[in-house]
Amino acid sequence: MNEFVIALGWAGMYGVMALGAIGSIFGCAVAGQAAIGAMVDTETGHGRYIGISVMPSSQVVYGIVVMFTLQREITAETAPALFGIGMMAGLALMFSAIKQGQACASAIHASKVKPEIFGLSLAPAAIVEGFAVFAFVFALVVAGSIPG
Repeated sequence: MNEFVIALGWAGMYGVMALGAIGSIFGCAVAGQAAIGAMVDTETGHGRYIGISVMPSSQVVYGIVVMFTLQREITAETAPALFGIGMMAGLALMFSAIKQGQACASAIHASKVKPEIFGLSLAPAAIVEGFAVFAFVFALVVAGSIPG
């Protein structure tokens, strides 16, 4: 039983980075596909479409930082906290990256038709990024209370 609990600690410690990466992969892929479609339909502004499509990549960076923050000896006492923080923060990062990619794709579609709303169309993606930052900060703060 102790080995299982310790395995959960390892999963939490490294899962936060993996889940953040999975979300960033999906989010950037969705936004990137929209960017490619927009570049086919427009003559200018291609750089901004590519720039928007990488916005969901920040969640993997947050996951890496949390992973390094969680680095400590894994014992039966620390494993549940590592698992809980790592998995919950990782899931939040994953879903925020996926949804941010969808918001970025919508911004790309809207701004190719109406370029004057480019900045305003990014507001939903920025709001979703804010939720990722909340999960990131929460994980950092709570990780500080784990012994070791």
